[in-house]
Amino acid sequence: MTMTHAGVQAWLDRYVEGWRTYDQSIVEDLFAEDAEYRYHPWDEPIRGRAAIVDNWLNPSGPASGRDEPGTWKAHYAPFAVDGDVAVVLGETWYFADASQAVEERHYWNSWTIEFDAAGRCRRFTEYFMQRKKAA
Repeated sequence: MTMTHAGVQAWLDRYVEGWRTYDQSIVEDLFAEDAEYRYHPWDEPIRGRAAIVDNWLNPSGPASGRDEPGTWKAHYAPFAVDGDVAVVLGETWYFADASQAVEERHYWNSWTIEFDAAGRCRRFTEYFMQRKKAA
């Protein structure tokens, strides 16, 4: 499938909605049956939609647990799209609580995503860097 910037952005918006709600059907719809998901480029991938969905809903390993509602915000956008492959840039902020008054962590993200013919993710790899707090 040839993806467009708009198509990738729609997928990213659903990704954030799946993360925000932990709705199994939203998360399932993001990934192809044979998808691979890496939290870090050197990780062995989580293989298969069912395993990825289980990892999202029952986090273990690189995913340390569910994020409490309102304790984070994120913005991701396609940087480059070539056929069925996209490079995404974004930022993720984590806060002490849902008031979002105290920022605990801030990350810059880059993702590579390969899509199948139905616009579902076949391969997902995260690259990120945490912003250091000013001294």
